[in-house]
Amino acid sequence: MNEANKFLRIYLNDHLAGAIIGVELAKRSQKSNKGTPLGDFLAEFVADASADKAQLEQIMDSVGAGRNILKSWAAWAAEKVGRLKSNGQLAGYSDLSRLVELEGLVIGVTARMGLWHSLQKAFSPSQPPPADLDALLQRAQDQLAELQHYHQRAAAEAFGLG
Repeated sequence: MNEANKFLRIYLNDHLAGAIIGVELAKRSQKSNKGTPLGDFLAEFVADASADKAQLEQIMDSVGAGRNILKSWAAWAAEKVGRLKSNGQLAGYSDLSRLVELEGLVIGVTARMGLWHSLQKAFSPSQPPPADLDALLQRAQDQLAELQHYHQRAAAEAFGLG
């Protein structure tokens, strides 16, 4: 295996770990915001993020990048441990919880945009990617705009301005 293939394998596994965290975080946030416009958006977001994760796995398969099971498990566990952070109240969900979760999702979508951009350089016309990277990038850009809208509202609510 040459250096470029090794780096691509590591890079894809890192993004798979991030995708696992992102999907789990989005599921938790959607459940906590069920019955609200944010919850409705997050239900669609979870489906799209899961589809993006599946696309990433398909790309990994196409380039022979095996899964780093330890890294994937650690990512899943890290998201669960992240639930223990302080949110300003002893138990339950708070406006600060919502704000911090949305910031995590913004970071994840921004990283996903970087992934799709980078993968455009990893394939050639003779070996095109097994996914429509332009469409995936556009979806991530649309998600980011929507998340930023909800993030601004969550910040105003958390800090008593909403």
